[in-house]
This record gives sequence, structure tokens and C-alpha cells, in this order.
Amino acid sequence: MNKLDRNFYLQDTLKVAKELIGMYIVRNYNGTELIMKITETEAYIGSIDKACHAYGGRRTKRTEIMYGIGGYAYIYLIYGMYNCFNIVTEEKEKACAVLIRGGSPEKGINEMSQLRYEKAYNELTAYQIKNFANGPGKLCIAMKITKELNEKDLLSDDFYIAKGKKQNYDIKCSKRINIDYAEEAKDFLWRFYV
Repeated sequence: MNKLDRNFYLQDTLKVAKELIGMYIVRNYNGTELIMKITETEAYIGSIDKACHAYGGRRTKRTEIMYGIGGYAYIYLIYGMYNCFNIVTEEKEKACAVLIRGGSPEKGINEMSQLRYEKAYNELTAYQIKNFANGPGKLCIAMKITKELNEKDLLSDDFYIAKGKKQNYDIKCSKRINIDYAEEAKDFLWRFYV
């Protein structure tokens, strides 16, 4: 698979968020290649976005990676139990990222099913298949994306994003999810999905 290069991540965050749709997350876990097609993203831009962890120049140990150069993983915990995988975008000091909100399993499906549900994929119910990776925490469970991968360079050989097949996706945009606290930013149409 063709790994994305650094220049892809240095583009405008909204452009990256849209263009990631149909790309593949590739993760080597315990000798198995896990591949998930990206189907849903959300953009976060620190300078103007009250939903962004780095809004208004907020700089903490956790958010420091967002101030680095694009192409690194920013992984944090929500509700004390679910990991969220974000990709840092743009130049240094911009504090922008794209949250990977959902995907569909492509390779290593049985391994992902064991990680997600502790059973083989062919034993899953229709409900479980529908909900396999349709949320950021679910996707991270299925691909074993944990805080250990925080700050990982996505140009590495064991965790990266690869180009998808050329397809004309009907990409929709909407408001982002679960950010009602973010005042006017809650209405930004920065969620992209197929």
C-alpha cells in the first residue's frame, strides 16, 4: 500500500479531513496487518475552534503534540475508558488535528473482531457488525490503538495511513458530535463521512 507522505498532512486541516475519507489506517499488531478504511472524520483547528483541546493557545503536556508538525498521532482518553485517534495536521505551532471517527474493516478482520468483541467475525450478530467501528472508541479497540501510540510518526512502518483506491465518494458534511459546550463552534460543518 502507498503510505501518505508528510506533505499530505501539512495541507489545510479541512482538506485533510475530507481527503482522509477512503484512505486506510494500517497497523501491524502482534505480527498481523490490520487495515481499516476511514469512513468518518472531524476537523479541529485550535486558533478558532472552541471544541479543540488547543483552543486559544492552550498548551498542556497532553496537547503539546498538536503544536508539532503534521503527520503524528494524537491519542487521548475520553470518559476515562475510550481512546480517540487523531492525526496532527498543518505546520508546527498551528495546533490542528483530524479525529478519525469511524471506519470499515478491510484486512485482519478476525483479529480485529477478537479485539473488539472477543469472538470470530463470523460469530458476530448483524448489530455487532454494524457497530464494529462506527465511533472513535470502537475503531481504536478494533485496531488496538492505545496511548502507547500517542506521538507516533505516521510515516513509520508499523502504523500509518495509506492511499485508497480512486473512488468518487459522496462525502457528506455535518456538525460534529458531542461538542455542545463549544458555543458557535458546535455549528461548524467540520464532520465528514460517507
